[in-house]
Amino acid sequence: MIKCLHKYWLKEFIRIFIIIQALVMVLFVFIDYLSHMDRMLEYDVSLGRGLWYVLLKMPYMFVQFTPAGLLLAVICVFGLMNRNEEITALKSSGISVYFLVKPAVWVGCALALLMVLLGETLIPLSMARSNNIRYHEMVENKGVVHSRKDIWIRSDKTLVHINFFDPVQKTVAGVTCTTMGDNFKIAWRIDAEKGGYDNGQWILEDVTEQVYDPKIDDYRVAIKPRKVTTLNLNPEDLGRMAKKTNEMSYTELRRYVQKVSAEGYDATTYKVDMYGKLAFPFICVIMALTGAATGMRGFVKTNLPVGIAVGMGFCFLYWFVFGFTASLGYAKILPAVVAAWLGNIVFLCLGCIYLIQTE
Repeated sequence: MIKCLHKYWLKEFIRIFIIIQALVMVLFVFIDYLSHMDRMLEYDVSLGRGLWYVLLKMPYMFVQFTPAGLLLAVICVFGLMNRNEEITALKSSGISVYFLVKPAVWVGCALALLMVLLGETLIPLSMARSNNIRYHEMVENKGVVHSRKDIWIRSDKTLVHINFFDPVQKTVAGVTCTTMGDNFKIAWRIDAEKGGYDNGQWILEDVTEQVYDPKIDDYRVAIKPRKVTTLNLNPEDLGRMAKKTNEMSYTELRRYVQKVSAEGYDATTYKVDMYGKLAFPFICVIMALTGAATGMRGFVKTNLPVGIAVGMGFCFLYWFVFGFTASLGYAKILPAVVAAWLGNIVFLCLGCIYLIQTE
């Protein structure tokens, strides 16, 4: 009986989960495609190429939607069992709520592992190709040349090299700007330890400036603690060029953090995202517990849509808290690992209390 009960639950869950995920993914493809159609037409991107751009994002969006789909499917399965008095019959037979939750927890663990696996294999590749279309084919050509580690930007006769860019703080480090003069001779060069963007200008710090003086046929060198300059680029341009964290697996991101830290740069932003890659999939277990507790509630027996609404509210609350704690990590208010895992710890406690109250 026990194995049959779990098989019955899993069969119903898989059917509902596939329906929910399929509907969400189809809606995503249509909405995302239409939302980018104006840019595709503006920059002469073919409709087929635009569709490929959207389809490349599907593995990433599948992972993003999986916790919500899991929660809704669990609520629906237990809600229907509740409406059909199956849960009441099972409880009267001596079967506890915790036993009924077991298959949901198994599924949550399996989906969490699937999310981690996709994040380490398929998603970095697909998002790299999708971002390449978005940031290189759907924008004006600004003559940018870059590698995946450093950023190189060429504008007219000026070449800018940036060792490190923080997309959250909008700061740069290890900046070198070189302007070529006649006969391929360097006319001006500036080296700065770090810099930030403010009101359309770059404020560079610890600056060494070299300017060619044809009268002496040599360079005049000036060392300044601070210099305000206007470059033909902004943080959006740099963000377009820098490799996104969703293009990197946890392993690759960890290596990048180690490299950046060894070079003396502040890798806090990337550390938060690195720990978040492991913390986010764990929410599937929490959603399984919460969905089971919600589906077994008495009000769901007569009003399943209310139970679904409660579940969606729980999802939005989690994503808000997850984003809020991540921002605290970016701001260095919380340690990176705490910022990534704090939301999970809080909601796991709330989910367990919610389940205990259901029993």
